[in-house]
Amino acid sequence: MLQIEDLRVKLGEKIILEHIDMEIGQGETHVLFGPNGSGKTSLLMTIMGYPQYKVVRGRILFKGEDITELPMDERAQMGIGMSYQRPPTINGLKTYQMVEICAREEVDVKDLASRVNFQDFLERDINAGFSGGEIKRSELLQLMAQNPDLMLFDEPESGVDLENIALVGRTIASLLQRDNDHAVKGQKSKMQLKLERTKMGLIITHTGHILDYVTADKGQVLYDGRLSCISNPREILSCIGKDGYEECVRCIAGTS
Repeated sequence: MLQIEDLRVKLGEKIILEHIDMEIGQGETHVLFGPNGSGKTSLLMTIMGYPQYKVVRGRILFKGEDITELPMDERAQMGIGMSYQRPPTINGLKTYQMVEICAREEVDVKDLASRVNFQDFLERDINAGFSGGEIKRSELLQLMAQNPDLMLFDEPESGVDLENIALVGRTIASLLQRDNDHAVKGQKSKMQLKLERTKMGLIITHTGHILDYVTADKGQVLYDGRLSCISNPREILSCIGKDGYEECVRCIAGTS
């Protein structure tokens, strides 16, 4: 469903991503680790189609179509959505209006808002005076309205307190059709669930807290603009906690 082939990306005059290869199949969720400044957000911005991120080599395929040169709005219409780590404040635009704009079909805004305990914020300007948890819930509300097939999450735990992280985590699991994963036992049942899922996800995380709520199929490390260490996300997180990203650097050197 999403295929990235030998991607090289430039921001301004600087190459920020190099030799990026990634494939996310239907129903899969992947997790992306990496230190600050390694290019994680830049990769999500490139997939989303931000024009300042220039693809100078390679291509991005979505649903079998080459979207490398498509503008952002057309990618959104095709079914790609993103939850931002630090979305802007938009004065003069009410939250309920943004939700209506995001919706690809008619939705009950109040009903969606009730699912993330956001009813009292619908009349407020987008992100104006919102706390970290409120910003995340606003982002999730907009994604719920858009109902995209591929969801990009940029550090969903960032700035979220313990009370909100559970709600954020459960909502992301529901959006990715993974809210039953932790309750399922047996390989056959897990395979059946995977076949039933259609939504795809790519989640950036530093802490790994989101893995307590969302099961993920694969994890990768992005370091200095290059991908490495395709493995079980929890194993990668454990390795990072024990040895830091130095082990990941050795993986990159060994495969380059």
